[in-house]
Amino acid sequence: MSLFVSFEGGEGCGKSTILKRLSGRLESEGYPILLTREPGGTPIAEQIRGIILDKANTDMDPRTEALLYAASRRQHLVEKIWPALKQGKIVLCDRFLDSSLAYQGAARGLGIDEVLNMNYFATEKTFPDLTLLFDLKPEVGLERIAENANREVNRLDLEKLSFHAKVREAFHELARRFPSRYSIIDASQPIEEVEKAAYEAIKERLAR
Repeated sequence: MSLFVSFEGGEGCGKSTILKRLSGRLESEGYPILLTREPGGTPIAEQIRGIILDKANTDMDPRTEALLYAASRRQHLVEKIWPALKQGKIVLCDRFLDSSLAYQGAARGLGIDEVLNMNYFATEKTFPDLTLLFDLKPEVGLERIAENANREVNRLDLEKLSFHAKVREAFHELARRFPSRYSIIDASQPIEEVEKAAYEAIKERLAR
C-alpha cells in the first residue's frame, strides 16, 4: 500500500529530525520507504533549491520564488514521488505544496488560492494523503536555529519574526481547509513525544 506523507511546519520545528527517525523506524518494520525533501529531491530540483535558498538572492521577486518552487516540485514528482507511489512505497517528504501556500501565498502576500492554482498546473492536483504539521511558536523555532551550529541557515531563516508568524497562521488555516489529511502535532514537546505522535498518525492512516 502506497502512502504519501508530507512533513510541514515553520523554521526550527524539528520536522526534519523526526522524519529521519521515523524513516528508520518504519523501515525496520518492513515498510518500503522513500525519504525525500522539497525543494529538491532530484538533481534538477536540487539545483533549483540552491537558487531559491541562496542567502545572496535577497532581491528575488515573490512570484519568481513561487514559480521556482513549483518548477522544482514538478520535477520532483515526475522523477521521484510518482514512481515511488506506483511501486507501493511510503513517501516521506520534508515539505510539499503546503509550504508554498504558507510561505509564498500567505507570508509573501501572493494569496493562498493564487499559489494553489499555480501549483495545480505543476502537480496535476497531487496532494499528500497525510500532512503532519509540527506546530511551534516561531520565536521558539528561531531560537532553536540560533542554538544549532550544525543546521543549514538559509534565506528564509533570515526573515523577520512577523513573517514566520504569518507562516504559522497560514498552516493553521490550511489545516482547517484540509482537515481530512492534516494532523497537528505539538512540536514543543520532548522529541520522543513528538516522534510518537507522528508515528501514530502514520500508522493510523496506514490502517485505513
